[in-house]
Amino acid sequence: MEKTNKSSPIGFILLGFSDQPQLEIVLLYVISIFYFLTLVGNTTIILISYLDPKLHNPMYFFLSNLSFLDLCFTTSIIPQMLWNFRGPDKSITYIGCITQFFVALGLGCTECILLTVMAYDRYVAICQPLHYAIIMHPRLLKQLASVSWISGFLESLIQSKLIFQLTLCSHHMLDDFMCEEPALIKIAAVDTTFIETELCIASILHVMIPLGLILVSYVCIARTTLRIKSSGGWRKVLGTCSSHLVVVTLFFGTILVAYMQPKNTKNRTKFLTLFYTVVTPTLNPMIYTFRNKDMKKALTRLLG
Repeated sequence: MEKTNKSSPIGFILLGFSDQPQLEIVLLYVISIFYFLTLVGNTTIILISYLDPKLHNPMYFFLSNLSFLDLCFTTSIIPQMLWNFRGPDKSITYIGCITQFFVALGLGCTECILLTVMAYDRYVAICQPLHYAIIMHPRLLKQLASVSWISGFLESLIQSKLIFQLTLCSHHMLDDFMCEEPALIKIAAVDTTFIETELCIASILHVMIPLGLILVSYVCIARTTLRIKSSGGWRKVLGTCSSHLVVVTLFFGTILVAYMQPKNTKNRTKFLTLFYTVVTPTLNPMIYTFRNKDMKKALTRLLG
């Protein structure tokens, strides 16, 4: 098979759903609506959390980080996706592919860590309420947020360096609608055993371990909740944790199902990828707004 120089600045072809042009037209309009809702919803949460003094606490500090992350994540993927869906041109430049890969992967890894930090915040709030203000002081909040962002993009930098040093097949056709690692590995013209092993280790570090820590946090929260005898206390705990738990289930659940799919279910995997890259960032602000009394009150005050 003909090969290209691994550093050649040639573009890629994102096949996406090119075999189903009618589906792409439908997705063009549907995803445009979701993207608009994502921009409005997440921007609203950031503005409310900043403008309302009553929301200047750790929970909304991390929620603002999550909203900003979702804004960046969708913007790194969706505009290129919509451009490719609108016509026969499915190309993306070499630099564009590297940039999208690095930014999207970095933000995805950051979200895994950030959701874990938010679970820790909920654990301290419920299991150690008397020490909450002491433990979750502003300096620690900034440190935890910094660790989330730095670790996510450090992992992305390592993965990007490894992937784009590979010698690729000459056609440069990715069976995906974005520059993702599995699609790039498939068109490698060399042995990728090391890359796949490293990817497996990275998945354990940035997906399985954070998910495990989140589960441990909620086990501790559940044990504390079982000791509460009043129904009002139960409702308070449910109101504090339910939004985060729903977001965690959507994000990690979709990722795990997408990457555990058999290789012959390509379209199903693509739809699952669409879900966590397009739908989940749109649902996050809705979940936190509709299921959060403080957020609804703050929105009412600002609009009123």
